[in-house]
Amino acid sequence: MLERFKEFWAGTVLHPVVRLFIHLGISPDTVTLVGTIGVSAGALIFFPQGELLIGVLVITAFVFSDLIDGRMARETGRVSKFGAFWDSTLDRIGDGAIFGGLALYFAGTGHGQGDSYLYLCVTLWCLVMGSVTSYARARAESLGMDAKGGLAERADRLVAILVMTGLSDIFDLPVLLYVALWALALASTYTVAFRVLKVRRQALASEGPSAGEPPA
Repeated sequence: MLERFKEFWAGTVLHPVVRLFIHLGISPDTVTLVGTIGVSAGALIFFPQGELLIGVLVITAFVFSDLIDGRMARETGRVSKFGAFWDSTLDRIGDGAIFGGLALYFAGTGHGQGDSYLYLCVTLWCLVMGSVTSYARARAESLGMDAKGGLAERADRLVAILVMTGLSDIFDLPVLLYVALWALALASTYTVAFRVLKVRRQALASEGPSAGEPPA
């Protein structure tokens, strides 16, 4: 569903922006970099100060760069292995900044924020497991195996945390953010376990029936 949503925005709503950037000679890699800087700044500047809604709005504005750069690359024929690598690498930085900003919010480093050690830990767990989720898939694919699947793909995590963070600030209901963090922590943990077991089954199948048995 999210893929169709992304295609709708990139191919219809944001198409004039895509054409403008192409006309100006801006490269897709530059759009990716600027978007990541914007996402990171929005998260690390506003979240620690307790300005959750402003942070979400800034991040959302720059998140659209993730839709624009891919569309630009396809329309200009500049799809490349480096571009895919660059995009994935900067995605990890942006994701880390979002959860890092929330961690600082719960650490009580600014003015008027959550100051909760429990949710600081839950947020850090989401950050770590989100990175491991992506790494597990990338590492499996580098070994010629498939690690797709689970409950918490990157787009799902991003939409969930931004929507619930924004709503929690709009309605002054911190519980919405708490629920989102617990849900993401559990979903990410399940996804990592699911991918590890999936790769293990493939590895055992490729190595023969004796693989995984202790030596005699």
